[in-house]
Amino acid sequence: MSKKVLILSGSPRKGGNSDLLCDEFMRGAKDAGNDVEKIRVQSKKIAPCSGCYYCKDNGGKCVYNDDMAEILQKMIDAEVIVLASPVYFYSIDAQLKAVIDRTVARWLEVKNKEFYYIVTMADEDISSADTTLACFRGYADCVDGAVEKGVIIGNDVYEPGEIKSTGAMKQAYDMGKNV
Repeated sequence: MSKKVLILSGSPRKGGNSDLLCDEFMRGAKDAGNDVEKIRVQSKKIAPCSGCYYCKDNGGKCVYNDDMAEILQKMIDAEVIVLASPVYFYSIDAQLKAVIDRTVARWLEVKNKEFYYIVTMADEDISSADTTLACFRGYADCVDGAVEKGVIIGNDVYEPGEIKSTGAMKQAYDMGKNV
């Protein structure tokens, strides 16, 4: 059965390691017959949440008129959400964090999702991804009916493209294929 898959690539570098893993996940998911869209968060205009709660009194409409309304609707409509980020000081990058925070406008509508997480980092010790994964899982804990389906960690990679010579590429393709 075909699923609607939304990949949110938080990589600030187009063709960066986590972005490449997103492409492989997407290739696998498409090969399996799923409807897949990847959004490079860096290429979108997304203001950080100001906590003004304008959205609360205006039917989920945010005070900011930017690309987030479209992204949020796609998150609501998706059955599968892939969150991908390089490790930045043991956490997710600012671009993806802004997306997560901005879901507050309609967060109760983001429900019953399958989540996959993609993390890349220069560190070779995979435990260095723990806090980044905790950020992803913290968001999913706020999503009613969320189910974690898989994690890909690309470790010991820094320069763009280094991920290509690791087993994480096959893992990403296979995980996408099995959505």
